Amino acid sequence: MRCSINVPNFGDFADPATFAELARTAEDAGWDALFVWDHVLEEKTRRRHIADPWILLAAAATATRRLRLGTMITPVPRRRPQKLAREVTTLDRLSGGRTILGVGLGAPLEDEYATFGEPDDARVLARRLDESLDVLAAAWSGGPVDYEGEHVTVRDATFLPTPVQRPRVPIWVGGRWPHRAPLRRAARWDGSIPLMTGGFDAVPSPLDEVRDWHDTVRAMRAEAGREDEPFEFVVGGATEPATAPDVVGPLADAGATWWDERVPFHDGVFDRLDPIRRRVKQGPPRIDRNA
Repeated sequence: MRCSINVPNFGDFADPATFAELARTAEDAGWDALFVWDHVLEEKTRRRHIADPWILLAAAATATRRLRLGTMITPVPRRRPQKLAREVTTLDRLSGGRTILGVGLGAPLEDEYATFGEPDDARVLARRLDESLDVLAAAWSGGPVDYEGEHVTVRDATFLPTPVQRPRVPIWVGGRWPHRAPLRRAARWDGSIPLMTGGFDAVPSPLDEVRDWHDTVRAMRAEAGREDEPFEFVVGGATEPATAPDVVGPLADAGATWWDERVPFHDGVFDRLDPIRRRVKQGPPRIDRNA
């Protein structure tokens, strides 16, 4: 079981220097990854101070040597896939192959899409997401890309250099549990990040849901002939150091491969550095399999 920290790209973390400091602290404390949200407005009535996640991750990449870095999640349908392909490749090369791309539709759709004249119909966005992911994978191959979709078109374009990671930067897919469409999408790629019961309050995922999710995605992978390829099952929530192994251990036994440490989204401190830094310094959950 590997362990990550998850923070928003606003509040205290809108400062690249602060984010880089958190990344160094996380690496020193033994965490495996640091993930950041990807919002342009979030809830626009809040008028938050928001930073570009790719600049934050670039700052973290130059401040660390081992820590994996990525978004959780990037709303790919509001991005131009050709631009996103370049950004992710550049970060992967800057970090020496440590990038993970979390993807999904994002939220809130009205604030983050309709505000800018973009469609906010989830079905349309889902189709755009799937087409964009196909283009990203093709772009990272280093070969010529020709793609004609309903929403995305690429004509005879080659994207060089390629990412360090081959065949591509890992793509982990988010979504609301128990919706099956995000699970089917995740089964095509490299990881699944479901928001389960209690997720907004950072309550650890219920064991029965984790088992059901794990078995469902494994079956979908088998149908696609990919059951033998590496795949990550990501669960998350908030823990205290003393009891964290008792929380995370059963989830690992149920099939989870990553624990993502979070603060309740509705907590008044979830975008503040000090409480998150205190938890980061305490280190990730340690599961003693010999106990």
